[in-house]
Amino acid sequence: MAGTSFANRPPGLFWLDYLKTPTPSDERIRRRNLSKTLARTLDRTAVLGNDDDYGHQGCVNAVSWAEDGNLLLTAGDDTTVRLWRMDPASDSSGSDYPFVCRSVIQTGHRANIFNCDMLPYSNKIVTCAGDRQIRVFDATIALDVRDGLETEFSARELSGRVIRCHKHRVKKIVTEESPDLFLSLSEDGTVRQHDLRVKHRCTEGECPSPLVEMRDSDGDFVELSNMSLSRMTPYQFVVVGESPCGYLFDRRQLKRVMEYEWGTVPRAGEGVTTCVRRFGRPPQVPTNERSRQLDHISGCRMSNTNGHEVILSYLKDKIYLFSTLDDPIMNDNMSKTEKPIVAPNPKPVPRKTRKESSRSIDEPMLAEGHSEDEEEGEPDLVGEDSSDDDEEDEEEELEAFFNERSSPNEWLYPGVPIVHPRRSYSGHRSRDTIKDVNFLGPYDEYVVSGSDDGNWFVWHKDTGKVHGIYEGDDSVVNVVEGHPHLPLVAVSGIDHTVKLFSTAPRGESGSSRMHKAHEIIEGNERYKPVLRIPLASLLMQHIMRTDSEGGEGQGEDGAPPGCPTQ
Repeated sequence: MAGTSFANRPPGLFWLDYLKTPTPSDERIRRRNLSKTLARTLDRTAVLGNDDDYGHQGCVNAVSWAEDGNLLLTAGDDTTVRLWRMDPASDSSGSDYPFVCRSVIQTGHRANIFNCDMLPYSNKIVTCAGDRQIRVFDATIALDVRDGLETEFSARELSGRVIRCHKHRVKKIVTEESPDLFLSLSEDGTVRQHDLRVKHRCTEGECPSPLVEMRDSDGDFVELSNMSLSRMTPYQFVVVGESPCGYLFDRRQLKRVMEYEWGTVPRAGEGVTTCVRRFGRPPQVPTNERSRQLDHISGCRMSNTNGHEVILSYLKDKIYLFSTLDDPIMNDNMSKTEKPIVAPNPKPVPRKTRKESSRSIDEPMLAEGHSEDEEEGEPDLVGEDSSDDDEEDEEEELEAFFNERSSPNEWLYPGVPIVHPRRSYSGHRSRDTIKDVNFLGPYDEYVVSGSDDGNWFVWHKDTGKVHGIYEGDDSVVNVVEGHPHLPLVAVSGIDHTVKLFSTAPRGESGSSRMHKAHEIIEGNERYKPVLRIPLASLLMQHIMRTDSEGGEGQGEDGAPPGCPTQ
């Protein structure tokens, strides 16, 4: 078998070992070994699918480990869910992790699938998509397939159930410790809890009230992008979207507990959840209304190992680490707060200035052992036209135009205390697509995210230093998901394939880009999009999109839109 030889493997990390039920002492040893293994350099160990007739036929937007890591679920623009299992007998690539696609679920969605997951203690698979629908499948017969490739199952064969409670695209599914309960988040500004044991008719207005309904001062819905829940604190969840803050909600209705932990109590008649904290970055300069409208948080994740740490990924900015244990501030006007703990991304400056100035404490740091030297006369990392004054003026003009047409995005939940970040993580680029962010490691010791440059980044959580940069996609990486027990990471994006990364044999990695880390980071910081579309054309497209009916999540002739529109 190719890859790392069995003799050189760390003890307890071969995938067959995890078919056994571990004792508590065994589990501690495995977690410790897994942490040590993930500290090493990784390399691409397998590619799931190809560009022809095997695997997905569109961008892969969702990756989820199930059955305690024995099963990998993937879904995307081709509206299918694919079930991948490890089977050495059916894999000819010689990979240490021989995943093969046994089953394919034709979901019946009419637009891109954004998320999929398996409900715990069951064979039920849940998907959500741009057609505003949530679909639930009893995948028992699909899971029982043990030979052959890509056996297809229709929604009818799997007793598919359709839920139409949301009014706009559904972006996220979050499972709970139940085979029947799960949460969903939508661009209609709501978070809903679904109980499969209680049936209702969505078309007749019988849908239960949402847990959260976020609207601005004009009454318009706030477009939500992501949410997260920690198994350590399942009564809390974080919600993010088109807002400068992330919002922590508590579902408990116990007055004494809420007052003791948060200093607030649930208010009668104001919903079944209470917003108890806001997470926001303090700006480096006074914040005006226009810059507030540009804020968008695309990804969030709560730690499953401690329950109090939260990471948020901002579009056109960094990733920030927060804690629910930190003391908040009560000032709503964050532009008047004291000197920020962590500043936003610095604006690009001329190369000469960067050489002459000393490194800021908030600039990306590289882990020890990686060179940061910069040779004299090194060419610019982006084209000269990227800094053209006319194009910069055009971008500002477009942003100002659309901000004037959109409803103002005021600070939501005024009076709720705001928590500032503990640390930031930078170096990647997040502008073109909606990217998730994640923790990695048995103790959540790393932070990982995709990037618009086709790489995915690994940072030390406690120091903020860049630990690894790996090539994961030909264009953009959107999803990074670590295996629950093995030193294995699944990565997906614009490509039609899923890449698996594991420990590099003898530390030699063909996918690592750490030797070019300084160039990559500086190039991402200096990057500016080149806008060449006339303003009149954009205006017409915007009006047509706004006036169209029933077109959310679909392109021309009902076809799913391309990946960059996520």
